[in-house]
Amino acid sequence: MWNLNNKRILITGGTKGIGRAAVIETLKLGARVLFTARNQDEVASFQQELRDARFSATGLVSDIADAANRQDIISWVREHWGALDVLVNNAGMNIRKSTLDFTPEEYRKILAVNLIAPFELSRGLHALLAKGQHPAIINVASVAGFLDVQTGSPYAMSKAALIQQTKNLAVEWAKDRIRVNSLSPWFTETPLTEALLLNETKVHEVLSRTPLKRVGRAEEMATIIAFLAMDTSSYITGQNIIADGGMSAMALFNAVE
Repeated sequence: MWNLNNKRILITGGTKGIGRAAVIETLKLGARVLFTARNQDEVASFQQELRDARFSATGLVSDIADAANRQDIISWVREHWGALDVLVNNAGMNIRKSTLDFTPEEYRKILAVNLIAPFELSRGLHALLAKGQHPAIINVASVAGFLDVQTGSPYAMSKAALIQQTKNLAVEWAKDRIRVNSLSPWFTETPLTEALLLNETKVHEVLSRTPLKRVGRAEEMATIIAFLAMDTSSYITGQNIIADGGMSAMALFNAVE
């Protein structure tokens, strides 16, 4: 049971960071993977890299915030697989600003990518997941969904709602055998956090709050995604798995040693 043999897995935002690591991890465990990303060159390059490694993976150029693009993803799954075993709603974005500085276009885009797109993909793929083998949805949320970690309020709002979406769908869709869980990472080495992690002051603040005294790695998050996709995690649903190096468990502040 500690494998993903022949699992049909869709991973959004699959060319960078946690998404890329999840694509590689699930393929190594025997899955067939469809991944999406917006940049055509990045999709083509990663798909060729995977093919060269003899993995069964397909890349689609898609902006999941666009309804037509979402329908294209759903149509591909229906036409090529006829069912879906695992949906990983990983794609996300952020704009870091003070609340009063956001334009309506900016915060609506964050909500569209981080919240509305996972909601609509989950709804649109429900029938195909219901046909899958031990189907599961995994939403990549964030500790920003339940703590203020200075990410900006729209991002935090979107992740908080995504965690609640996870819980509601887990209960509502249990009758359809679809498990739904979320993963909430703390600061992780990804393109989304690259600029911040080059800031020594910010890194000091992060490590001061983290008992393990380091940031996370995308590969560590990918292993959690893989586990939640496995049949061996079949009694886990409606949960938000926090991967934060102990940050949310620490009551007293410790300086970086």
